Amino acid sequence: MRISIASLVLCAVAAAPATAQVAGPAMSAIEEASIEQLQAMMAHGTSSAAITQAYLARIAAMDRTGPSLRAVIATNPDALAQARASDARRQAGKPLGALDGVPVLIKDNIETKDPIATTAGSLALKDNVTRRDAPLVARLRAQGAVILGKTNLSEWANIRSTHSISGWSAVGGLVRNPYALDRTACGSSSGSGAAVAASFAAAAVGTETDGSVVCPSSMNGLVGLKPTLGLVSRTYVVPISHSQDTPGPMARSVRDVALLFDAMVGYDPADAASMNIAYAIAHSYAGDLARASLKGVRVAVLHPEMPDLLKSNYAAALALLKAQGAVLVDVDAPKLNGIGEAESLVLHTELKADLNAYLATTPAAVKTRTLADVIAFNTANAATEMPFFAQETFEAAEKTRGLADPEYLGARAKSRRLAGKEGIDAMLAKAQATILVEPTYGMPWLSDTVYGDQFSGPSASELPAISGYPHLTVPMGLVRGVPVGLSFIATAMGDSTVLQAGYVYEQAAKARALPTYAATNDAGPGLEGAR
Repeated sequence: MRISIASLVLCAVAAAPATAQVAGPAMSAIEEASIEQLQAMMAHGTSSAAITQAYLARIAAMDRTGPSLRAVIATNPDALAQARASDARRQAGKPLGALDGVPVLIKDNIETKDPIATTAGSLALKDNVTRRDAPLVARLRAQGAVILGKTNLSEWANIRSTHSISGWSAVGGLVRNPYALDRTACGSSSGSGAAVAASFAAAAVGTETDGSVVCPSSMNGLVGLKPTLGLVSRTYVVPISHSQDTPGPMARSVRDVALLFDAMVGYDPADAASMNIAYAIAHSYAGDLARASLKGVRVAVLHPEMPDLLKSNYAAALALLKAQGAVLVDVDAPKLNGIGEAESLVLHTELKADLNAYLATTPAAVKTRTLADVIAFNTANAATEMPFFAQETFEAAEKTRGLADPEYLGARAKSRRLAGKEGIDAMLAKAQATILVEPTYGMPWLSDTVYGDQFSGPSASELPAISGYPHLTVPMGLVRGVPVGLSFIATAMGDSTVLQAGYVYEQAAKARALPTYAATNDAGPGLEGAR
């Protein structure tokens, strides 16, 4: 169920007079507020209900009006009730955890038991109100988090077409980048990225198959973690690939990402990739940050092709890592012939199998029960579902021959070997390093309804996505007014390693800048020419 702007505005003022007394201070205090700052506010008398009201009011003022970010598909009509329950727990001296009372946004391909649909941005799933929590959402609730609403995304997590527009969905429209409204917010966790950058929440959950957490985090000036595959459950998440899909936390600081990640990690027997590892589940990734250091740490450094404008930011970041005691060792990217083709076959094959299995579990109101049904739905509703780009990737996936196909099995083995053993592992081994760094992506490109996404510059996501290794991006400053990110990559279970390294860099660099909501970043000296 989508919530109208009018109802949001009413929601933001409905609880007077008590709410009215605190809405003003809370409204101003939530901008750029961290999870710990929100907890401090609540400890000093500001209610979670007031904080939640303030976020709802900010969404009402900025998401479909003002800069019209279109980052939120639906707010949760139960959010205020959850916030008041948190206030009651706090008053009774029984808070549940570090997230108690903190509003969190969830990407709209992740199910929650709230009375809102999980659409993946598609009108085919507009009635997908499952009333079940994905285990990762249940874990957030167990820590007291308030589920504020669902974020917009690249439709079907950007797997429908190779000519898609990142951040566009038939349900939510086009997500705008808060730093320059005509630039991409990247995807597919576009809404999670733009929403957190705009302080619609302190943190959000995204998902990634290849780049969908780290790209929108990088291009919206955020920290984003693509975890080791298997640390966070994928059950009741609209799937693409069981080999690569994983949810991940997104926030404005490494510490907030670690706090959210602490609540998300956990074993799920229903997820075949889930790892029942006591160390990973029981210890605190946020707590690990207290001992973070780069002194004497060997870091493998990649120098991919990149625009000259990005080179200065990267050089400054490397100098800062060195100043913090890191030992930098340059490495060359290995030639991994055929990795892209192998990954594509894996994703296409698993998309058909995994999406069919998921759709079979949706409510009877959802009439698209298979990928073939979705393709037919899109064709029948082309004016609303396909006004800008088609569904050739869906059609290619429908033609695949299943999970027992020898060609698929060979591609899966090949892609994982190239990305892991011959890729990240080989580079780290050559440098005798534990961490690999490189720019996350280039700068945000213009959103283009004619030609679709115009990727340019480096891309760090492919190898950690295919191998299932952890990948953290941290803000590396602005290039002509738009954000760029620095990637930290390690081997499996190295999530704490990348978080600690990213934290040291973040604290020294302080490179994140506030969004400006500029109409464009193209205006400036030199565009007019000499005459």
